Amino acid sequence: MQLELNEQQKMIQKMVREFAEKEIAPVASELDKKAKYPTEILKKMAKLGLLGAIIPQEYGGAGLDTISYTIIIEEISKKCASTGVITSVHNSLVSWPIMKYGNEKQKKKYLPILARGEKIGAFAGTEPNAGSDLGAMQTTAELKGDKYIINGNKTFITSGSKAGVLIVFAVTDKSLGSKGISAFIVENTMKGFKVGDTFEKMGINANHVTELIFEDMEVPKENLLGKEGEGFKIALSALDGGRIGIAAQAVGIAQAALEESIEYSKQRQQFGRPIAKFQAIQWMLADMATRIEAARQLVYKAAYAKDHKQGRYSKEAAMAKLFASETAMDAVIKAVQIHGGYGYTKEYTVERLFRDAKITEIYEGTSEVQRLVIANSLLK
Repeated sequence: MQLELNEQQKMIQKMVREFAEKEIAPVASELDKKAKYPTEILKKMAKLGLLGAIIPQEYGGAGLDTISYTIIIEEISKKCASTGVITSVHNSLVSWPIMKYGNEKQKKKYLPILARGEKIGAFAGTEPNAGSDLGAMQTTAELKGDKYIINGNKTFITSGSKAGVLIVFAVTDKSLGSKGISAFIVENTMKGFKVGDTFEKMGINANHVTELIFEDMEVPKENLLGKEGEGFKIALSALDGGRIGIAAQAVGIAQAALEESIEYSKQRQQFGRPIAKFQAIQWMLADMATRIEAARQLVYKAAYAKDHKQGRYSKEAAMAKLFASETAMDAVIKAVQIHGGYGYTKEYTVERLFRDAKITEIYEGTSEVQRLVIANSLLK
C-alpha cells in the first residue's frame, strides 16, 4: 500500500475540493437552517460522476477505486456533512450491494439510474426494535405468486423521503433467525410503500431521515437481491463499506473544524496578539492535526483493504470508523473551545460542525459495536 495519493487520486481531490468550495460552501448554512434536502447539489454531483463513483463504467459509473471514493466523501463532508452521508449511502449501501449481489438484469436496470442520479438510493435495515441488532427485525416478506408481500416499519432511513431505489431487508423465514432475512430492491413507486414521519435532528439537518411504512407492499419476485436468506450477510458486508464512507465523512468534519480553528486563531486578538501565538491554542491545533492525519490513514488503509483484501475487511472498516468518528468529536470540541463564546453561536461554522459530528459515532454501527467487531476479530 502506497502512503501517497497517485496522480488520478490527486486530480479527483482537487476537482471535488474546488466543486465543494464553489457549489456547496455558499449554501451549506442555509441548507442546515432550513433542513433543505440538497437536491440541486446532488444533480451537479451526478454530472461530475460522483453519485456513480464506485459503479463500473460499463453501467455508467466512474469505476473509481475505494480510496478515490473516500476522498470524495471527505471533501464533500468538509463543506456539508449532510450531502456527504447522502452520497455515502447512495454509493456504499445501495449501489455496491447491487454490484456485488445483483444479477445482470438487476445491474443493467438499476446501476445506470443510480450512477446518473436519476434516483437517489436508501438502505432500509433499521427498525424501532432492531438497530445494532439487525437480526431482531420484524418486517416480513411472504412470496405469493410472482410477488413478495412486505409488511413492517423501518426507521432512521437516510434520504427516506427522497429515495427512488432502496435496499429493504425483511424476514422470509422466522424459524431461521438471522439466516431467514432476505434483501430486496424496492422502488418508492411500488404499491404499499409509504413514507412516515421525518425526524427533527440535532445535526445533518439537510439529510432527511424518515420512517418507512410497508403495508402489503408488492415487490416483484425478480427484485430479490441475491438468494433468500442472504439478507443478513448482504447487510453486514454492505455496512463494512458504509463504515468506510462514514469514517471519511468524519475525517471531513474534523478537517473542517481544524481549518476553521486555524483561520480564527490567526485573526482573533487577545492580550494584544493573535490567540494563535498562545501555546495552549497551538497544542490544541497540533493534537487535532495529528489525530486527523492518523484517522485519514486508517480510512485509506480500510479502503485499500476493501479493494485488495481477500474476504471481509470488517476489522479495518471498524477501526477506521471508530477512530475517525471519535477524532471528529474531539476536533469539534476543541474547535468550539478555540472560538470561545463565538463558537457557541450559529454565526460560526464550528457550531454546525459540532452538531454534525456526533452522529458519526452512532449511525452505521455505534462506537460500541465497532469495538465489538474489532475485539471479535482479535479473539477468534
